Amino acid sequence: MPGENLTRDEARERARLLTVEGYDVALDLRSAVGPGGGAEPGAPRVFRSVSTIRFDCAEPGAATFVDLLAPSVTRVELNGTELDPAAVFDGSRVALEGLAAKNVLVVDAECAYSRTGEGMHRFTDPEDGEVYLYTQYEPADSRRVFACFEQPDLKAPFTFEVTAPAEWTVLSNGAQDGAATPVEDTGATWRFATTQPISTYITAVVAGPYHYVRDHYSRVFDDGTTLEIPLGALCRKGLAKHFDADDVFTVTKQGLDFFHDNFDYPYPFGKYDQAFVPEYNIGAMENPGCVTFREEFVFRGKVTQASYEGRANVILHEMAHMWFGDLVTMRWWDDLWLKESFADFMGAFALVEATRFKDGWITFANRRKSWAYRADQLPSTHPVTADINDLQDAKLNFDGITYAKGASVLKQLVAYVGRDAFLEGARRYFKRHEYGNTTLDDLLSVLAETSGRDMAGWARSWLQTAGVNSLTPQATYDAAGRVTELAVLQEAAESHPELRPHRVAVGLYRRENADGALVRYARAEVDVAGPRTVVAELAGAERPELILVNDDDLTYCKVRFDEASLATLRAHLDELTDPLARALCWSALWNLTRDGLMPARDFLDLVRRFGGAESDIGVLQMLHAWARTTLTHYAAPDWRAEGSRLLAEAALSELRLAEPGSGHQLAWARFFAQVAGEDADLQLLRGLLDGTAKIDGLDVDQELRWTLLEPLAAHGAADESLIAAELARDDTASGKRHQVRCLAARPSAAVKDQAWATVVESDALSNALVGATISGFGQSGQRELLAPYAPKYFAAIDRVWRERSIQIGMEIVRGMFPALQDDPATLAAADAWLAEHPAGGGTPAALRRLVLEERDDLARALRAQECDTAAGDH
Repeated sequence: MPGENLTRDEARERARLLTVEGYDVALDLRSAVGPGGGAEPGAPRVFRSVSTIRFDCAEPGAATFVDLLAPSVTRVELNGTELDPAAVFDGSRVALEGLAAKNVLVVDAECAYSRTGEGMHRFTDPEDGEVYLYTQYEPADSRRVFACFEQPDLKAPFTFEVTAPAEWTVLSNGAQDGAATPVEDTGATWRFATTQPISTYITAVVAGPYHYVRDHYSRVFDDGTTLEIPLGALCRKGLAKHFDADDVFTVTKQGLDFFHDNFDYPYPFGKYDQAFVPEYNIGAMENPGCVTFREEFVFRGKVTQASYEGRANVILHEMAHMWFGDLVTMRWWDDLWLKESFADFMGAFALVEATRFKDGWITFANRRKSWAYRADQLPSTHPVTADINDLQDAKLNFDGITYAKGASVLKQLVAYVGRDAFLEGARRYFKRHEYGNTTLDDLLSVLAETSGRDMAGWARSWLQTAGVNSLTPQATYDAAGRVTELAVLQEAAESHPELRPHRVAVGLYRRENADGALVRYARAEVDVAGPRTVVAELAGAERPELILVNDDDLTYCKVRFDEASLATLRAHLDELTDPLARALCWSALWNLTRDGLMPARDFLDLVRRFGGAESDIGVLQMLHAWARTTLTHYAAPDWRAEGSRLLAEAALSELRLAEPGSGHQLAWARFFAQVAGEDADLQLLRGLLDGTAKIDGLDVDQELRWTLLEPLAAHGAADESLIAAELARDDTASGKRHQVRCLAARPSAAVKDQAWATVVESDALSNALVGATISGFGQSGQRELLAPYAPKYFAAIDRVWRERSIQIGMEIVRGMFPALQDDPATLAAADAWLAEHPAGGGTPAALRRLVLEERDDLARALRAQECDTAAGDH
């Protein structure tokens, strides 16, 4: 649609012209219940949205536009003059001409409820028929709900008024202003306090018969003033029995204490509601006063401590945004990192310092940085401060660079400038730019003030260049076995040759206890610069069995090993006692496998032999995920079946050995189900489902039942009737998603045709069911069955991108890429599509980027398979 993809240049010009004084937004959501749809068959279900915008114009007489994605507009009034909606509204913008110095605009529109998780999402609970609504906007979907200037630097106060069924709970950013006022037809109108100046993308409305729990936070500051924050937590009624709101509130209060201790700026947005909502596309969203989360954080069955840690991290990540992102906001999406990198880092920082999850930095090193390393080696990698030309670019830049690499760089920055200087810089940044918009220079200036360091040089190396460096130890020894010289070699990819300054720790390890434990006996910190840096402090140390560069995870790099260290890990990885050092070694071994430098079968052998000794449950679950990826994509095709058998054998052994009822037992049970393929393995899964088989301590709850059922469906051992029977046991929203995934997993050409049609050829499914269908469609053991869809994919994606929302387009382009057709012909087909759709040739850059990324993953898989094949030949 023309005008839908706002450009940076358009935003700059509009920001130069306009200052927004405030919004009054009135939404009538009573149409969410009962018969729906528009006047025409197939028309979307709509609601009334009335926006009143007060704004100034620096150049009276100038023209501009307001953003609005809506089926229709019934009234436009500018400064008391009625405008013809048909003349000024083109489907995405309302054109405004002849602006005055001070302006009042009223736009009365019919906006559409969403089924894609963008805008005003409408969900009907299959369990009880209740309707739930919530909004999700980032980066630019508030224009699907009300007319606005949809860019982050046109901040303004917002006053919301919502009319909805009287029995509903209705929330917005501000606190409810007085009692809801009854209106006709069993409705009521809620009015909310005017917000502080905020950006459009973090406004929010949540409405429906939610289960709502209240709590309260108080803080007395050193000057004697008291801050009172009403707390709320809510979820669907059907999840209420599973909702552990007390734990959510505990982490929330711990986070508020931590940020108040360190930021010296009281939480500025009044109340603090946290809504766990259905069919949510992302993890969470930092709407001030009304944070939204995916409802999967309400655990329906037993989960490991890693899941609770992950939820706590997200709660704290979103809370950090109240300062980094909401109070102070980037001017344009180029500086998205100013909020996301900081929230990612501060979330982990608060997790470790303020909650029970003291090993959060292990998770950060093992899981978050893995995401960053992958993203930083894609052809679409970019500097942390990115070049964002338009909104489609912005949508795709919520990636591992912006979040995890940026957070890793900030972790290194704290080591570089010191914790006190870093936090004092943050405090000055908030006070200097409160309720405003900033760029990179604004942050660097306060950090330079507080640290006395040259921040410009640091920023050039770490924020304004792309790519990841590799650090490898190089040691020589004398006849007595002592280190004569130990150096760190730094390398960079040809495509991104920057060699950066790194503050790293180098640890020396050896087995020296009676039990053979591999422990660190020497450590030195050094500033690595250039291709080779000598670690003088370690000269004369006794010969190590393992040299670990980036010990303690101080910098962002790929760790490599010398031959002796790699040999030690192959034989004694389980004897490495420090959990962070062990996690770093696992991560380094995974990177070697991804890079085609370690055969896939060797990595899987390490997982089989040493995975059972891994004490950190989050690391273990990450190993399981890596092992599945390795088996599916990196193992030689002719060894894959053998690798699957060996993994399943090891998983079952560890499942039986694990402590009954433990998180480790649950993790091994899930992993066993994921890799099971032999008849005996499938028979055990079926027995665990029907109760004829037992494993001591393993509680086969409803969530685990679905986990066991999917591989049975994928191997043809569970038909439609068995899946239907399971849905009858669990006729809930979650059960429906599981059912859809299991149905799509069945090994039948007709099933695959139906799955393809419902996702690619139709838009009838909601976002959650699109995702479930895609997840079930692509089964590793069904490569031949899926082969016909490779050419269909490349023929369809232009149309999909053109006709579907960007969120669904991303799901389909990524999820349906024929990655399981891992052969040169598929690579050639991807190259042909890219050649036919050159950069700058009219194909949306965001679509081309997605295909480039998938093509790169496929090429990497083929290289890894070559490495593994060569190992098998020897």
